[in-house]
Amino acid sequence: MPELSRRPYLLRAMLDWMVDCGYTPHLIVDASSDVVQVPRQFVKEGKIVLNISASATQSFQIGADAVEFNARFGGVGHHIRVPVDFVLGIYARETGQGMVFTEEGSPVPGTPGNSNDGGGPDPSPPPPEKPRRPSLKVVK
Repeated sequence: MPELSRRPYLLRAMLDWMVDCGYTPHLIVDASSDVVQVPRQFVKEGKIVLNISASATQSFQIGADAVEFNARFGGVGHHIRVPVDFVLGIYARETGQGMVFTEEGSPVPGTPGNSNDGGGPDPSPPPPEKPRRPSLKVVK
């Protein structure tokens, strides 16, 4: 059985947290592909930011394969469908807190099977990094 994508689960969890905190959730979407169904006139530099709050959407659902909902842009109704692999991140408008996704399947440095000699994990782990405050850049 192939491994399921973690992205829809993480999106649901972050969305629940933002709603519980009273924040306005936004998705950052890679709109460079035709499989992403968004109003193209609002795409800037291949990306679009979507307000996914309950007051801005109708029939909202995060499925295993896609995020889908209906929304109005400039007073015109649109059906939005974004495959989960094209969701770049989710953040709260009020705080900027959220999560940015990397491409799934890409190795993370320092994990087993990703060492330079091919013989397993590095014998000496790298020193711990100083925790950085997460930040997101809003693309309009």
